[in-house]
Amino acid sequence: MIPADRYHTPYMSGDALRGEIDSGVVFYGYFDGDDLLGVMGIQDVKDVTLIRHAYVMPKHQGKGIGSRLLKHLLALTDRQVLIGTWADASWAVSFYEKHGFRKVTHEEKERLLRKYWKIPERQVEMSVVLTR
Repeated sequence: MIPADRYHTPYMSGDALRGEIDSGVVFYGYFDGDDLLGVMGIQDVKDVTLIRHAYVMPKHQGKGIGSRLLKHLLALTDRQVLIGTWADASWAVSFYEKHGFRKVTHEEKERLLRKYWKIPERQVEMSVVLTR
């Protein structure tokens, strides 16, 4: 559900991945043997923790991989946790709500995205923020 004007392949280039790591995103993966089935990042920004770049391979979704990754990352912090995702990604919003997160108001979303994320204005328009 990434808007067409924001979607590109690959989703994140090697240089962009290095930039995310350099900015403090720590990635965790879920493996089955040598196969990477899911990934999720965590980043402390100012006084909060952001969950970033959460993906599970489509054929492995619905098997608890995302839940295990999220649970692991939540155990790493005692700060307020914020998650940004695409507003039209209803399955992602439902996933986070199932884990105790709630969407913030539109006004709060605008403030939080501009304070804690470095994303284009178009992405701010198309996103939601959840917290717990």
